Amino acid sequence: MIIQDSTVSKDILNYDDLRHAGETIDKEIETLQILKRDLDSNLSKALDLLQNTKGRVIVTGMGKSGHIARKMAATFASTGTVSFFVHPGEASHGDLGMISDDDVVIAISYSGESKELSDILMYAKRHNIPLIAITRNPESALGKNSTLVLKLPDNGEACPLGLAPTSSTTATIVLGDVLAVDLMERRGFSAADFRQRHPGGKLGAMLCHVSDIMHKGDEIPLIDENATMQKALLTMTEKMLGCVGIINGTGNLIGIITDGDLRRCMSPNLLTEKVSDVMTKNPKVINPDALIVDAVNLMNNTGRGITNLFVIENDKPIGVIHIHDCLKAGVA
Repeated sequence: MIIQDSTVSKDILNYDDLRHAGETIDKEIETLQILKRDLDSNLSKALDLLQNTKGRVIVTGMGKSGHIARKMAATFASTGTVSFFVHPGEASHGDLGMISDDDVVIAISYSGESKELSDILMYAKRHNIPLIAITRNPESALGKNSTLVLKLPDNGEACPLGLAPTSSTTATIVLGDVLAVDLMERRGFSAADFRQRHPGGKLGAMLCHVSDIMHKGDEIPLIDENATMQKALLTMTEKMLGCVGIINGTGNLIGIITDGDLRRCMSPNLLTEKVSDVMTKNPKVINPDALIVDAVNLMNNTGRGITNLFVIENDKPIGVIHIHDCLKAGVA
C-alpha cells in the first residue's frame, strides 16, 4: 500500500510546470492582442455578408479547424444566425448539395492550404456563393479563392515544438465569437430571443419569465380587506401557498399575510381580527414579464427574506409565485 504524505502542498509543485503554464498563457494572450490590433475593414464586410444573407451560414474546416467550425456554427445558430457545419470530406461525396446559392460559406484553415477544402472552394466559385476565409495567409489557395479574408495572427504556436494548434485555434475561436457577438448587436438579439433557442437546462430556466410559472386564476389566494383572520386562515389552508393577498374594493393589492405574520401576531382574539389590522402593507411584488431569476433575487434580498411574490399588472394581482416554484423551474 502506498501512503501519501499529508503534508504535501502546492509548495512542492514543479517550478517548471508553473513556468511553462505561464508561458503558454502569455503566448496565447499575445496572439489575441495581435488579432485585436490587426482587425481591419474586412471584419465589417464579413459582417455585412453574414447579416444580409438570404440563406444560411455554412462553416467548414478540417481537423482542429473542423472542431472550431462546429463550435462557431453552434454559436451562430444559438444567437440568431441560421448556421450549420459541413465536413469538407463529406462535401466531396454529396454534401455539397447542402449548400445553396443564397448561403455564405466560412472556411477555416490556418495554413490556407487544406486540400480537403478544394471542392467547397470550387463549388462556391462556380455558384457565386460568397466565401469568407479565416487563415493566417491571404496568399494561400484558400485566401486567393475567397471573397474576403479574415486574417489570423502569424505568431506561432504555444506548443514548444511550434506544431500543435494552440495559439492559432484560440485566435480562431475568439474571431468566431467576435462575429457572433457583433451580429447579435446588429440584429438587436434579446434575452427573449436567446431563451427561445435554449429552452432546456439551467440556462433556459434562468431565462423563463415569472408568468411562465405563476399560479393564476382560482389558485391565487385573495380576500377582501374587511374579511376576518378566520377567513384568511381558511384561504391560506385551501390554496396551500403559505400566504394570502389582501385586496381593496377596486381589486388592488394592498397587503399580504404570510405564515410568518401569523406566528408574530398570535393572540386569543386573532381569528376575529380584521385582516387589514394584521397584514403587511405595501408588499413586494413583481411584473409578469420579469425573469424568474429576478424574482429569486428579490425574495432573497429583502432583509429577512420572503418566500412569496404576488404578480401585479396595473396594481391588480394576476398571479403569485412561491420560492418552491422557482426551485422546480431550476432557478434558486
